Amino acid sequence: MINIGEALILELTHSEKSEKYKCKLVEREGNTLYIDYPINQETNKTAFLLDGTQLKITFLAADGTVYLFESEVLGRVKLKIPMMVISYPGDEHLVKVQRRRFVRVETPVDVAIHPVNNEFIPFVSVTDDISAGGAAIIGKTISSLKANMQIHAYFVLAMQNGDNYYLKLESKVIRVSEPRNGKSLISVQFMDVSSQDRQLLLRFCFDRQLAMKKKGLEI
Repeated sequence: MINIGEALILELTHSEKSEKYKCKLVEREGNTLYIDYPINQETNKTAFLLDGTQLKITFLAADGTVYLFESEVLGRVKLKIPMMVISYPGDEHLVKVQRRRFVRVETPVDVAIHPVNNEFIPFVSVTDDISAGGAAIIGKTISSLKANMQIHAYFVLAMQNGDNYYLKLESKVIRVSEPRNGKSLISVQFMDVSSQDRQLLLRFCFDRQLAMKKKGLEI
């Protein structure tokens, strides 16, 4: 259920402060997880959590479901990079977190796709739909992109008032559809989106919905 490279959000179980830390799952051995050092989402500073610290951890699965599990800091190791060791209760102890899904809007948005590790040649395209949580991007018949691949996605959000906003969003390929009519759809999930960028995406989707509604009324 939980995969290497997964983005995790950590919260202290016993704390008066509502602080969240982000990290990634680097390695896994059974029910022992190895994560890179967590970063405080507000201060952007590395957190040093003591052994025995109780945690609540959430992550977003490939199907869009948010899961939560309880964990504990077990220690630290240094292999290729310094890592923190935490416990994992097992897939059977994951709890689904109910959340409102972001509304997808069918609209073309200019996007440039770049690889993280030179797996493919960068290309430009447009979206088939977009939301504050992800997008479906029109791809060529033959695509080098595969599920779980990490990419850099550069979007141009054109508002109805003429303002343009440029977003660079670290994204994860969820799936690539079978080619139909000479094209395929690349479904991506936005990773570690800042609250400012999330609000901008929500505003853009709402802006497009209003424009479509007005167009429909005029017809």
